[in-house]
Amino acid sequence: MRWLVTGANGMLGQDLVALLNERGHEVTAVDRAELDITDPEAVTGAVAGYDVVANVAAYTAVDAAEEHEDAAFTVNAVGPQLLARAARLAGARIVQISTDYVFAGDGTSPYAEDAPIAPRSAYGRTKAAGEWAVRAENPDHLIVRTAWLYGAKGGCFPKTIARVAAEKGGLDVIDDQVGQPTWTVDLADLVERLVAANAPSGTYHGTSSGQTSWHGFAQAAVATAGLDPQIVRPTTSDVYVRPAPRPAYSVLGHDALTAAGIEPIGDWAQRWQQAGASVLAG
Repeated sequence: MRWLVTGANGMLGQDLVALLNERGHEVTAVDRAELDITDPEAVTGAVAGYDVVANVAAYTAVDAAEEHEDAAFTVNAVGPQLLARAARLAGARIVQISTDYVFAGDGTSPYAEDAPIAPRSAYGRTKAAGEWAVRAENPDHLIVRTAWLYGAKGGCFPKTIARVAAEKGGLDVIDDQVGQPTWTVDLADLVERLVAANAPSGTYHGTSSGQTSWHGFAQAAVATAGLDPQIVRPTTSDVYVRPAPRPAYSVLGHDALTAAGIEPIGDWAQRWQQAGASVLAG
């Protein structure tokens, strides 16, 4: 199967390209330097001849998006629209990576795939617009929402925590935001399995199972680094006020995967045990 992967130099993009190559797919990996996804003519030419277009490119500077929502919209909504349209014309399936930020983050039970969206940040609004554009432009789509990503091939929360803990001997991490730490290798695997299974078009949640707080994830990262997890002290999000609001509750349900016969990603703590050493060494 011929895949075009945009945003291929990012943390998820690199793992997706590596996994697709390992599984025998024909992969073309492009990033901003090779393809401007906001250029209609360039996108149409780039997509021709592929079976699957996986759009991993995104404007992910959550706080900067509050002041530059137009720039975020161009990348997160216009780009996906153009890719989805070009994929439809080429007879290709599009995979759009989205985010938990499309929800309000005030839930108390896992968000279903069809739960009402209510983004509270510019980043969330632009990603929600990207979802809408993909659905409108190409009926053969897979929208995969994810959250709390970490991986070996980029900067991420557990790497930062382990480094700061080692340097300072302790740190405070918020415990009133809950989510599902998700390894980019696992998400890449899920995306490939969805396509290989010819899963029905629609929206899926690509996060680990279970849940924890940032504080709980930080303790796990510090323990993997060989330090005492008790040096990570709990605090509240009121201490760290940022321009963009963060979802307090980012737990996503996986019913659509189960209905399609696709195994969801395993429990976050078990997956961290598998991934942690290689991620911190990356």
